[in-house]
Amino acid sequence: MSTFTPLSGSAAPKPARAAAVRRSASVAALAALALAATACSSSGGDPLGGGSSTSAAGGASTSAAGAAGTSPAAAPGGTVVVGSANFPENVLLGSIYAQALRAKGVKVEEKFNIGSREVLYGQLQSGSLSVLPEYNGALLAYLGGKSADPTAAAVNAELTKTLPASLGILESSPAEDKDTLSISQESADKFGLKTIADLAAKAGEFTIGGPPEFKSRQEQPLKDVYGLTFKEWKSTGETTANAVKDGSIQVGNVFSTDPKITQLKLVPLADPKNLFGAQNVTPLVNKAKVDATATGALNAVSAKLDTAGLLALMKKVAVDKEDPSAVAKDWLKSSGLS
Repeated sequence: MSTFTPLSGSAAPKPARAAAVRRSASVAALAALALAATACSSSGGDPLGGGSSTSAAGGASTSAAGAAGTSPAAAPGGTVVVGSANFPENVLLGSIYAQALRAKGVKVEEKFNIGSREVLYGQLQSGSLSVLPEYNGALLAYLGGKSADPTAAAVNAELTKTLPASLGILESSPAEDKDTLSISQESADKFGLKTIADLAAKAGEFTIGGPPEFKSRQEQPLKDVYGLTFKEWKSTGETTANAVKDGSIQVGNVFSTDPKITQLKLVPLADPKNLFGAQNVTPLVNKAKVDATATGALNAVSAKLDTAGLLALMKKVAVDKEDPSAVAKDWLKSSGLS
């Protein structure tokens, strides 16, 4: 296969709650994007970073050859090999990609739960893998690139310039796994809070919590971009969502696809100034391994997948313990893609 439809620098429209607002470069924007690799995992770090050991629930396919330091043999000619990292969301996305491709008659091999970005990226470059579900901001940071503009279109334009000639990105989905400032439904209703900017009148009375590094990374950008000075900062780590719910803190750094948002009925505040840079789910491909049919199938997935939808799917996988492949199948059917 050799036909490839590259991304032209545009990206799929983002959800209303995270609408792209172009603005001039600022220190905060640069800092947010430089730290993008820490912004897309409910565990508080880069989901494709080294050291991840979480495996998906259910009977997702795995590759014994995917351990660090090994390279599986390339698939037979004409087969698209879909890989994934070893954490539940990425396995789910890999299954969505694989089943969407099969629905269009593409021959597919699944190699899920492989490992960190370092391993996956090398296998994609070698041709052992054909496509991966990636996160555009984190991938750009991993490659050492930067974008003064944190919007998806700008990040993708930089990615296109930074990636080696053999690799490319397809259309980004509106779905993002990224930092949010989340509050309880009670606080949202009581104080009429919908966006981070709305916190300006209450921040001095509120305690904010998040991972241990959250204060050092985001206290100044929150002041610079939104004028927010909080009453107190607490290190709440993996208990952040629960701390928001029980009132120990009023604002929490909860990642946008963390199922606890739904489970605890939290409200992620919109980020109209794009403090937290783009982390759109984006297919990363070996150009020689995908043709127009495969490209079209993957772009169709991106067009349908948004953050709210991915959050709902992750609740089924992480909380309800449903099989990722079954969850993927149901979503594709309901989205008209199978």
